[in-house]
Amino acid sequence: MTRQSRWLWGSFAGASLAVVVGVSLWVGLAGTPAVRFLIRLYVDQLFLKAELETWGVWAPLVFIGIQALQVVIAPIPGEVTGFLGGFVFGQWVGLAYSMVGLSLGSFLAFAVGRWLGTAFVQRLVSPEVWQRLGFIVEAEGAILCFVLYLIPGFPKDLLCYLFGLSPMPFWVFALTSTAGRLPGTWVLSAQGADTAAGHYLEIALLMALVAAVALPLYHYRHLLIERVYRRPRPRPRAPGR
Repeated sequence: MTRQSRWLWGSFAGASLAVVVGVSLWVGLAGTPAVRFLIRLYVDQLFLKAELETWGVWAPLVFIGIQALQVVIAPIPGEVTGFLGGFVFGQWVGLAYSMVGLSLGSFLAFAVGRWLGTAFVQRLVSPEVWQRLGFIVEAEGAILCFVLYLIPGFPKDLLCYLFGLSPMPFWVFALTSTAGRLPGTWVLSAQGADTAAGHYLEIALLMALVAAVALPLYHYRHLLIERVYRRPRPRPRAPGR
């Protein structure tokens, strides 16, 4: 890595860390009205919609910030916010806003993981998750990254930090993680839009289609990962060593 690249990564990750630390300290004040307000935004669709309407033309930026925040603070459920995007803005506009927010949050988490290293990331994940997904820190394949983000059931927000520890270039992670998130985010956005419009038959048909695709993917997830994951080859030793 060149000196200029290290400077750019350091600046980006430093700004990311400042955001993470500031938000973490704020969220740590769990009993304050501000935190209770934030939690209600994530769990009450009608309340979020009403609040966003008060922001007027700034509502999309507020929602994008909420989506990015739920990636950086991994315990916040992304399924809820993806649904809310379609519920508040409609299927396609909500999808676009969700993808922008998710991408920004993913890039921040990746940068923080790469800059702060293994010791920091291990504090974020449980020992069980580290044992199950620790192989990611050796991963370089774009297909593996795409499959992990495509398969339902994986902690996708924590994957961002883990891929930050891997040798994978940032641009590869950016493309493959975004592509992998897109189908699931579209489903959530479509569900939210149909719910807001009262199209319950469409919701039922969509859920049946999702189940037909997602259940086999989840059931055979370990086999799929074994097929696409290639362990890095050991580097040859220099003669005489």
